[in-house]
Amino acid sequence: MNNILVFPMVLPIIAGVLLLFFRSNPNIQRWGSILTMIVVFLISLWILQQVMIQGILRLDFGEWLPPFGITFVADAFAMLLVTASSLVSILCLLYAAFAKDEKREHFFLYPFLLLLVAGVNGSFLTGDLFNLFVCFEVMLLASYVLMTLGGEKKQLTEGIKYILINILSSWLFLLGMAYLYGTLGTLNMAHLSVRIAEAGQPPLLTTISILFLVVFSLKAGLVLYFWLPGSYGALPTAVSALFAALLTKVGVYALFRFFTLLFYHEPSVTHTMIGWMAIATMVGGSLGAIAYKDIRKIAAYNVVIAIGFILVGLASFNYEAIQGSIYYLIHDILLKGMLFLLIGTVIYVSGKTRLDQASGLIANYPLFGWMFLIMLLSLGGIPPFSGFAGKLLIGQGAIGAQEYVMVATAFLSSLFVLYSLLRIFLNMFWGETSIRLKDQMHLSKGTLAPLLILAVLTTGLGLGMGILAPYVSEAANVLMNPELYIEKALNHK
Repeated sequence: MNNILVFPMVLPIIAGVLLLFFRSNPNIQRWGSILTMIVVFLISLWILQQVMIQGILRLDFGEWLPPFGITFVADAFAMLLVTASSLVSILCLLYAAFAKDEKREHFFLYPFLLLLVAGVNGSFLTGDLFNLFVCFEVMLLASYVLMTLGGEKKQLTEGIKYILINILSSWLFLLGMAYLYGTLGTLNMAHLSVRIAEAGQPPLLTTISILFLVVFSLKAGLVLYFWLPGSYGALPTAVSALFAALLTKVGVYALFRFFTLLFYHEPSVTHTMIGWMAIATMVGGSLGAIAYKDIRKIAAYNVVIAIGFILVGLASFNYEAIQGSIYYLIHDILLKGMLFLLIGTVIYVSGKTRLDQASGLIANYPLFGWMFLIMLLSLGGIPPFSGFAGKLLIGQGAIGAQEYVMVATAFLSSLFVLYSLLRIFLNMFWGETSIRLKDQMHLSKGTLAPLLILAVLTTGLGLGMGILAPYVSEAANVLMNPELYIEKALNHK
């Protein structure tokens, strides 16, 4: 039965390869990719339920038992992220299907989007450090193509920066793995945890952990986010939404996994560093979000702020704060996808990228305008939307850890998020309309459908916190008690 654990990674790869043969039939590519992700989402939901019933699940390839074989491990934390990622992927693909970007579709847009999702899901599920690197590279390979697909000058310029920074981080990742394997003789994550605990995490291992902190900070946009605003702003709407929803979250996932399962013995060094990096990220992101009038840059800096906010929970390193980070991570996967879809749609209907160049859009597109308001309230952490629960728990956990500077910075950054998005809403949606009736662009029901679904989801997750609570509680319990993961991931019975 555990063979199904590999499906969230393998199905998108198989579908992506098959869709290569339908280059001349975009409809098959569009709906084939959406159908694939619906199946992946349903399988992910089923696996998540099995994890809640049976506990952590493991799949060993080729009957090679850990720590020697390729191992996939599904705990509640990994499966919550796989499920959320699969859901937002469906909605981004649905938006892309109705946007009908035939130029990019002709060059295999959908196969590469599926390959990206496969890499993301594989990163969440692997129980082996080398396979984490492989899944990262699968994801990055697809992202390199998607970054430059279309051949626009801005894409190529930003794409070079994006590719170079990820090549650097991948090289550092390999270097860190070599040092870790040379020191401990294993790359299985559960086995690494046992060996590090036996050694007591001496200074050499703490130094290696800081190298991995740099690697995953580059990938997550923690402090080292200089590549992110330009790169995300150069992409077509559906692709930018998927990048914003997923790519940085894989780096965040790796930070949580590494610094709760492996390198948790010297929190005064590692977690303190993460805390100060989170503060610097929130400050830099907040300044960027209010400094620009380009709405794509504002959206990109909101991605940066969220990364810092989520990692406040890891830096605080207690059960309540970790719970809050998991809540907020799920919320942010969905809402960053929604933010970038909305921003792209604003640019489509207005033809403008600056918030002072258009006004009165709500008169032309009332439903669209109110969905934008729901999104900004949710990202700002206003109840009853989904952003509130995570922010509240992170704040309580950080106060419990006496991290008062982090708490103050985190909640001030929330005000900057709210202010930056309110600027867009008040400038571009209110006032006298700048679009004459004869120039009004048509917004199809298919284009609005994924936005409406996301608006309903953020409201539903906020009002129905109790539904998600057992899953989040179980995920936080495994992160705070690494022996639970180790027992299931190394048990040979």
